[in-house]
Amino acid sequence: MESLGTKLKTTLAMIKFEHTLFALPFAFLGAILAANGLPTWWQMLWITVAMFGARSAAMTFNRIVDRDIDAANPRTANREIPSGKLSVAFAWGFLYASIGIFLLASYLLNWLTFALSPVALLFVLGYSYAKRYTVFAHVILGIALAISPSAAWIAIRGSLLDEVPLLLSLLVLMWTAGFDVLYACQDFDFDRRTGLRSIPARFGIENSLRVARLFHFQAFIVLVLLYMVSELGWLALAGVIAVGALLIYQHTLIKANDLSKMNAAFFTTNAFVSIILLLTFGGAVMMAPNP
Repeated sequence: MESLGTKLKTTLAMIKFEHTLFALPFAFLGAILAANGLPTWWQMLWITVAMFGARSAAMTFNRIVDRDIDAANPRTANREIPSGKLSVAFAWGFLYASIGIFLLASYLLNWLTFALSPVALLFVLGYSYAKRYTVFAHVILGIALAISPSAAWIAIRGSLLDEVPLLLSLLVLMWTAGFDVLYACQDFDFDRRTGLRSIPARFGIENSLRVARLFHFQAFIVLVLLYMVSELGWLALAGVIAVGALLIYQHTLIKANDLSKMNAAFFTTNAFVSIILLLTFGGAVMMAPNP
């Protein structure tokens, strides 16, 4: 019989727990900007729990609805459900538990986060079907991740009447859409063969790399606007420059005829982007004199 530890490890692999580094720092940054400093430990605790619940639900639902597609794709055939490491019944149970955790955390933050929680679930779960119907699936994924900083802002302030969280969310949207287009290039042949709608399947890999660059250029422009609006000084400016350099570096790693460095471009670079912005913009907030 499989041990509890092994089951937990397999479950964390299914939800790609390590990818939490992509979105969680943006939620923390949204909270810090909203609080003009460190939020209370209670707020940070339930923001973290809400993020874990929402992301776990999103990944689990994606694995459930995509299990036949994953089984047919050589790149994904060894994922936990198609390979039989986890049962579909277990995945459904984990999904319901994750949704329950998310709703509880939303309720404990404030009434508006709880009232808007179904909207967040609609996007984070609905993304799983997008690739079947539209090439804008990458943008829909961007919206799903972009919810996190604005949601954290609402969790702290109880409203969204400010341009800062909206700019931060727009940055996350464009950044996510760009790296998702890059990642989808790996499945170019499979997506075309099976009729899945991705930008690479529709426009080819070379054109998709151009689209990804455009998304990331837009993300950088939004980042500059966020810096100008927030007026956070030299440390935040250092973050803007570092992220710009990372985005350029990411695109030097991938060529239309050579996707061998995709993991370095996707995982390593993207984790650094979110952490750098948390440390620089968040650090600038901490260093700013109290009004």
